[in-house]
Amino acid sequence: MTEPDRPRRSGLRGFGHDGPSPWTDLERPPLDADALRRDLVLPGSLWTALDVVTETGSTNSDLTARAAAGAPEGAVLVAERQSAGRGRLDRQWSAPARSGLFLSMLLRPTVPRERLGWLPILVGVAAAGAVSRVGGIEVGLKWPNDLQVTVDGAERKLGGILTELTGEAVVAGLGLNVSLRADELPVPTAASLALAGAEVTERTTLLRAVLRQFAELYGEWQAAAGDPHASGLLPAYAARCTTLGRQVLVQLPGDRELRGEAVAVDGDGRLVVRKADGTRQPVGAGDVVHVRPEPAG
Repeated sequence: MTEPDRPRRSGLRGFGHDGPSPWTDLERPPLDADALRRDLVLPGSLWTALDVVTETGSTNSDLTARAAAGAPEGAVLVAERQSAGRGRLDRQWSAPARSGLFLSMLLRPTVPRERLGWLPILVGVAAAGAVSRVGGIEVGLKWPNDLQVTVDGAERKLGGILTELTGEAVVAGLGLNVSLRADELPVPTAASLALAGAEVTERTTLLRAVLRQFAELYGEWQAAAGDPHASGLLPAYAARCTTLGRQVLVQLPGDRELRGEAVAVDGDGRLVVRKADGTRQPVGAGDVVHVRPEPAG
């Protein structure tokens, strides 16, 4: 049993000479890298290295280069600020320094290659579960893996995930808005933990919880050879998926659209949409818009 995640007092310990002073922004202190390594990089743990850098272009790109150079599984790279962060569908991801969690994880899964598509979903389930528990708010997952919260009665995007295959390794990136104020949001449909009323916005505590939760779920998924049913990943995802049971408009590659009800997620992680004629169509890639039901009368 791991010790419970809890806030730690900020101090001078844990910040390198080349990092920012912990007193430069009292509202947004730097991550406590030493505390994170002490708690997470342990014998027998998934995590083998954890580095925090002041700024980089993209943690995914940096960790991909390390993977190509033979870095072992379990390396974690966290940036206090990303200048060229990327999301799904080549979208840009930007946020003020120390306002969120911007990290990538180097994984070398041994599951069958056709089951690697479950990794971004696994990252989403782990992040949503950890943030919900520590932050005391409900975090859902819009298919496939956008983290969502409700702010002022509207669903908004809290974070996103990007996984990239590089040889036999997978680099999984996570971006999570933590302390952004309304005037700092990149788009009106975005949100942050602060705006959602989270009980905890201390980033070291949140990151520790996310990495512990991911390591536990990843171990179960690996032990089940990537089987989403046997590992419990599929039911865990379905329980958090805000898309299921909703009317959706799916914007498909090639400027095509699909309308219907999202009724299931299949064994390959695809969204199953029931069209108006009753036929079901699985969707492996696309942008989903939750459609509000037409008012009666």
